[in-house]
Amino acid sequence: MAFISKLSLSQTKNETAGKTVRMLIGFPPGQATDSVARLLADKLRGITGDSYIVDNRPGQGGSLAMGVLAKSPPNGTVMMLVHMSAFAANPHLYQSVPYNALKDFEAVGLVGDLPFVLVCNPDLPFKNFKEFVEYAKQNPNKLTNASSGNGTVSHLSMEKLKRDAGISIDHIPYKGSVQGLTDVISGNVSIALETASSVRAYVESGKLRALAIGSSTQIGGVFANVQTLKELGYKDINAVTWLMLIYPVGTPKSIISSTFSALNAVLGNPTVEQSLLSIGLIPRTSKSTEEAAAYLRSEYKYWGDAVRQSGVVLE
Repeated sequence: MAFISKLSLSQTKNETAGKTVRMLIGFPPGQATDSVARLLADKLRGITGDSYIVDNRPGQGGSLAMGVLAKSPPNGTVMMLVHMSAFAANPHLYQSVPYNALKDFEAVGLVGDLPFVLVCNPDLPFKNFKEFVEYAKQNPNKLTNASSGNGTVSHLSMEKLKRDAGISIDHIPYKGSVQGLTDVISGNVSIALETASSVRAYVESGKLRALAIGSSTQIGGVFANVQTLKELGYKDINAVTWLMLIYPVGTPKSIISSTFSALNAVLGNPTVEQSLLSIGLIPRTSKSTEEAAAYLRSEYKYWGDAVRQSGVVLE
């Protein structure tokens, strides 16, 4: 259940209202993080009086955008809607990223979770997850899987699934989900593990077949009859990513606090909640900026351990 701010809208007005704020995201336009960012930008504008511009900076699983944020002025004019991989996984995955995740940023608050769905080209000779695993075991390295980029949830969770299932599938990274899913639909790539929002329309139209849900709970709709990986016996895989607003380190506490209040006022609006659910985001908020910061630290440790266990290291 999302935490709903009790502050009045007048209390969320930024003391420097009227400025232009860039909201960085680490993916191209057209996928879930971008859709969430644009909705937040529109709703925050009505509360803070600021103008928000969504700035897409894809590359290195979101790390390029975080590098831009780390070097941005800490005056409230640049923020980022960051996803789990860029903050918590990439610093452990890549030999070098252009930021220190634990030192270069200030947490504002969580926005929600994006569950992932395993999908395939419907012309492939398997109709469900169990048949997929059997086929992959009988045909090692014949299948290929797209991901949104090295170090993303779609990459790391798929690598863990392959290890746990004992199957060999070649990984093909993309800069975002759109091109990868296009190649799965065309048959150039076999499968992909991507957000429910990015695959929903394709599953509805029959262009993709859903094989399994990455979250621990069902997500309904067109996926109502699709089992979760946990139901299928893969209890240690949680293919879900969170989204959080952050600022560069040194941003005044007053700006962080007012943004936190504005964010939770937005997320507490039932109409916004339904819009986020329609995008594929399950809203989840932080009770305080301190709680958000503690969550980032715990996630950094958790995903660091996961990357080390995976054995994956990238240049």
